[in-house]
Amino acid sequence: MNDTSCFECEDFSEEDKPREACGLFGIHGHPDSARLTYFGLYALQHRGQESAGIAVIQNQQIIAHKGMGLVSDVFKKPCLELLDGASAIGHVRYSTTGSSILTNAQPFVVHHRQRSYAVAHNGNLVNAHVLKNELEESGSIFQTTTDSEVFLHLFVKNLRMGFEKALVEAVSRIKGAFSLVVMTNKGEIIGIKDPNGFRPLCLGRLNGHYVLASETCALDLVEAEFIRELNPGEIVIINQDGVRSLQTPVAACRSFCIFEFIYFARPDSTIFGKNVYLTRKAHGRQLAREAPVQADMIMPFPDSGTYAALGYSEASGIPFEMGMIRNHYVGRTFIQPTQSMRDFGVRVKLNPVKELLKGKDIIIIEDSIIRGTTVRTRVKALRELGVKRVHLRVSGPAHRYPCHYGIDFSTKGELIASRMRVEQLRDFLGLDSLHYLSLEGLLAATGIENPEDCFCKACFDGCYPVEFDKNLTKDCLEQGQRDESGTE
Repeated sequence: MNDTSCFECEDFSEEDKPREACGLFGIHGHPDSARLTYFGLYALQHRGQESAGIAVIQNQQIIAHKGMGLVSDVFKKPCLELLDGASAIGHVRYSTTGSSILTNAQPFVVHHRQRSYAVAHNGNLVNAHVLKNELEESGSIFQTTTDSEVFLHLFVKNLRMGFEKALVEAVSRIKGAFSLVVMTNKGEIIGIKDPNGFRPLCLGRLNGHYVLASETCALDLVEAEFIRELNPGEIVIINQDGVRSLQTPVAACRSFCIFEFIYFARPDSTIFGKNVYLTRKAHGRQLAREAPVQADMIMPFPDSGTYAALGYSEASGIPFEMGMIRNHYVGRTFIQPTQSMRDFGVRVKLNPVKELLKGKDIIIIEDSIIRGTTVRTRVKALRELGVKRVHLRVSGPAHRYPCHYGIDFSTKGELIASRMRVEQLRDFLGLDSLHYLSLEGLLAATGIENPEDCFCKACFDGCYPVEFDKNLTKDCLEQGQRDESGTE
């Protein structure tokens, strides 16, 4: 390969991390809605870096602009000036269902009998394949390969029942994890949360104008007042008369995604009634109680594990240090290094403070180990640097089961903890010791009453709150492909 050829890459510092589907934002009746939505999406960029889109109302028509890449790449000032409208919804995406192509970028817009509708979706519908087949049999034509489009088709097919009943009927048919923000060409904004409440969605107010956002950090950036989170199974309809709430049937138990606290949500957000920063520190304190070890310092690999590391340091009395420094100015495209520059992808984002680390016993705090590749490379580099002992503490239980509700580790084969015992994984990663936070400790550290009945923990314990078609999981499809090819 030519040394100066270009290649596309993900965020190297997080290549071994799970990625979540989407971030949502919507605002009703504000004269500067597109610009505010842009800033809202900017605050939610951590929830999806593949594509971004904004849809607005112009002359009772929905106009949308979407593109691949980060919010700052997709939207420039001239583009935002053209998106002039009094209501807007926006979306940032990482694909867990459907290809990473512009056609699948959201918000989706459909036109039906002189009316237009746009939808932005965070989550994953486990029965989308069944509904899509049913809809296609009755004449629906799909523009994308994502599950999110299914909701709009269900909705417009039921409009004969009336607007609100059509919403309720569509929500009753879809199963899985979903938070939705919908906009009509009359300027109405609708927020919808699934009966289990998997994904966060909150309601705010800015100078009398109502706002919907995946996380409170987006409300903070646009200086909107936080009102409350939507309840599981709730539909809120925002129009010129204010906010109207409809309650659809809820699941027997809430199923808030526990991984939002561990990794996904921004630390300055409040989700499920708890501040994320303080919750992650509590995870670290609990981890120090469960898995103490003597060392010279505690350090994270920025930015994962940083807040749990602060809590571990606080509880143990061992100093917290930033032994790895992150380069925040690296873009998404790089010039290919020479082959002699081994592990360039890992080193381009993080560099060790050699004088601080050499000859020391260290504790590394991580929030998760998914595939193990990046951790192994970094531990090896620390050994070569002269670090004496390396202890790893993980601020969550081991991921042993795939997620079917919108996180990208969808096969057991991707999860190294499902293939190795802790002792085997410790040796594979080159560690002196390895401990995970217990599931009981994780739940207790949230500070939520009766946490066993509040969270989805399927990636840790294999207990799935919403049934899914096991014949259509990625594991089964990949196994079927191997069987058909005659390979093991």
